Amino acid sequence: MTIDEAQKSVDDWIKKYGVRYFSELTNMACLTEEVGELARVIARKYGDQSFKTGEKENLEEEMADVLWVLICLANQTGVNLTKALEQSFAKKTNRDKDRHINNQKLK
Repeated sequence: MTIDEAQKSVDDWIKKYGVRYFSELTNMACLTEEVGELARVIARKYGDQSFKTGEKENLEEEMADVLWVLICLANQTGVNLTKALEQSFAKKTNRDKDRHINNQKLK
């Protein structure tokens, strides 16, 4: 699935099952919540914390939840994520093409 297809699929799902998009502010709060849930799993899997009884190591699910809400926000604000990502690559390449290669901390 391409990013464009994902944006269309989320939009189709919202129109069929979701009634309407939540407000942008609500979706921003939902995105923050989902990022927090992803952070919790990463802290337990890769950090110093351990999983509590009953917690799942559901990294894929939490990443997908973050992506879902981000796509919702993009759709409702008119952002084409494919174009935005291409622009981000260009910006980072222009700004950082030598920065990381020459960073002694990364060697």
